[in-house]
Amino acid sequence: MMNRYQKLGSNTVILGIGTFGSKLLVFLLMPFYTAMLSTAEYSTAELITSTANLLIPLACIGISNGIFRFAAEKESDKEAVFSSSLALLGLGTLVFLLLAPILSLVDYFSGYTYLIVAYVISANIQAVCAQYVRAVDRTKLFALQGVFNTLITVGCNLVFLAVFDLGVTGYVLSVVVGNLVTAVFLTVSAGLWRVFRFSRIEKRLIGQLLRFSLPLIPTTVCWLITDLSDRYMVTYFWGDSINGIYSAAYKIPTVVHLVSGIFLQAWQFSAVAESSDEEECRKFYSKVFDGFLSVILIGSVGLILCSELLAHLLLNASYHGAKTYIPTLLCAVAVEALVSFLATVYLVRKKSMHSFLTAILGTVCNVLLNLLLIPRVGALGAAFATLMAYCVVLVARVIDVKRILPFRMQLPRLIGNFALLFLAAVFMTAENGWRYLPVSLLTALICALNAPVLIRSIRQLFIRRKK
Repeated sequence: MMNRYQKLGSNTVILGIGTFGSKLLVFLLMPFYTAMLSTAEYSTAELITSTANLLIPLACIGISNGIFRFAAEKESDKEAVFSSSLALLGLGTLVFLLLAPILSLVDYFSGYTYLIVAYVISANIQAVCAQYVRAVDRTKLFALQGVFNTLITVGCNLVFLAVFDLGVTGYVLSVVVGNLVTAVFLTVSAGLWRVFRFSRIEKRLIGQLLRFSLPLIPTTVCWLITDLSDRYMVTYFWGDSINGIYSAAYKIPTVVHLVSGIFLQAWQFSAVAESSDEEECRKFYSKVFDGFLSVILIGSVGLILCSELLAHLLLNASYHGAKTYIPTLLCAVAVEALVSFLATVYLVRKKSMHSFLTAILGTVCNVLLNLLLIPRVGALGAAFATLMAYCVVLVARVIDVKRILPFRMQLPRLIGNFALLFLAAVFMTAENGWRYLPVSLLTALICALNAPVLIRSIRQLFIRRKK
């Protein structure tokens, strides 16, 4: 009989096979994207999709988060949760469509308003269907839909960019088509049309969903502002070309974000399922956190060491300046991974307001540092501001989570390892030929410190639980 660690490991592997394969395909297509789009076009495409991502939680009233949390409970009424969630999604979409013409008032998005609207609506439909499937433990189907979505999106990109030369429009439209086709695929595969019933829409449940989901809207918006404000300001102060290079630099740290995201999707389900016993819950969190921290540290420092090589391999020659920003962004994504792990405590305990209050600290810090640094040092200042913002939120959540679920985090180990990681990023950012020696030594040291912990965590997967 599988223990809780094996269940977590099994779900992680399934999601990893589905998600990593699909995301790796997108990652390897970076040379194609950077060849087909100029730095200015790539900047515009990224700003359009980023702006759409900012509007997504507003248009769906945050329900994509709520549907997972409520449907994942063992005793929940799945039909009522799904039906009530779709009713809220319909209401949010209607309001969004009424307000969408406001987007046309922004000159930068002139001619692209319809793309933003289509992106937002398609993403929300796909997300609600996918999160429900994940909540009812259809993990294989959830992983498969990710691969399916990517294949459709990539196929459309190849046609729209290489054949029809649609540029920015083709880049964004590919995502829209991918989301809509995937939503249809999920509806058919999971029989979602049988789950939805108008008679199962419950006012009481809608109220509970709103109380949980509404605070997550400003939380998501805060994170998106943290991710977006630097790109808007880099564009404003330094132009589209520099922002295009900076946006491309984000793609390599996405590997760490991808790995942590795969695990956290599986972890959220396990954390909700194992939340009944307080003492066992603390032990579970402590052991999982140790292993998760080790993976993030080893992966991040390894990518820092290889960052210049990856920039040359994966990016067009006009984007090679991105290598300057990658080490700092890798540190930021590593800290973000821990911030997201701690957010699981808020998810399990339904403390969504705590998630918002801690996130807003990071947003304020990020915007202020961007205003201070970007005009003076350019995109590198934006990367540093992002790193500092996540560090502020991490400190706030460590303090806050200790009061809600006091599990063991081994703070001296955490602080010491991140100090070494930050030092490796500093050396790698410097334009010195000898920088590979200290970075290699720091990489070896971080691996030596964390490998034993990682091995202990892996051993948990092979301990069978007695029936």
